[in-house]
Amino acid sequence: MKIGSFLKDKSISIIIAVLTAGFSASLIYVLGVGGYAAGFVAGVFLVGEAAALTVEFFQKRTFYNTLLQSLDKMDKKYLLSEMLDEPLFSEGKILCEVTKLTNKSMNDEIAKYRLASQEYREYIETWVHEVKTPISSSKLIIENDKNKTTRNLNEELSKIENYVDQALFYSRSNHVEKDYVIKQTTLRELVNSALKKNSTLFIESRISVETSALDKTVFTDVKWTDFILGQILMNSIKYRSADPKSQIYGLKNENSVTLMIADNGIGIPKMDLARVFEKGFTGTNGRTSAKSTGIGLYLCKKLCAKLNLGISIASTVNFGTVVSIVFPKSNMFE
Repeated sequence: MKIGSFLKDKSISIIIAVLTAGFSASLIYVLGVGGYAAGFVAGVFLVGEAAALTVEFFQKRTFYNTLLQSLDKMDKKYLLSEMLDEPLFSEGKILCEVTKLTNKSMNDEIAKYRLASQEYREYIETWVHEVKTPISSSKLIIENDKNKTTRNLNEELSKIENYVDQALFYSRSNHVEKDYVIKQTTLRELVNSALKKNSTLFIESRISVETSALDKTVFTDVKWTDFILGQILMNSIKYRSADPKSQIYGLKNENSVTLMIADNGIGIPKMDLARVFEKGFTGTNGRTSAKSTGIGLYLCKKLCAKLNLGISIASTVNFGTVVSIVFPKSNMFE
């Protein structure tokens, strides 16, 4: 609080005090008490008013400056009401009371929406588990009656299953810490699991897969990493070239292990590369070559951040794409 703004707020009180002092002095002088006495009374009155304003100014300046400094230092600014010390002047007390009441109201609203969000997430998870059953049953039926039509149906069912998985993992993506277990595994185990789940699509798309140097040990959550790899492999299938090939291999660095997933697909335009991890971004390929939701890579980036993994993409149009997933070295390696 600056003294200029304080005096501006008190300007009416100051004008009234000066006019009152002048009127009192004039009255005393008219009554014949004397000019000296009139001036003395007016001076005492004004000095008293100035002293009262000075005390009020320092009280308020200390309170509001402390308030602003506390607010500036806090990461969670909505907790400000819990940090406030109630001042001696009534305006500050009212401010503290209003702040606490509004904060309580905000917390009540947040709790209400949080409950609604949790209920919706639980519904989505339940729905996903329920809808997976008819998908699996349909795939079994197709396995027992293979022909051109059922193979096409199987490919479409695999796409539906992928979208269903996206919905499940999207609903859980903000709460990864409540549903993950970090354990030791190898790149081979992770890659084989992801390839097995997508083997039908790879075979029907006639994509040849070459793997090497996957005997590297890493620490991660297998389920979430499996989903991440599945999304990357689905993109390799979706944006494949006429003679599709994929190479999956591991690299061991000083402080990390990197899984490389390369394909010779249609590639990603340079102008789209910087935005491929944005939510809802489909890019040129997503609009022209295949129907895309723009959610898959967004989820990959989000889940990698939650699991403390690095992910990046390099690509050249008509030459292919390389996705790198970096597993940092853990103390458990020692």
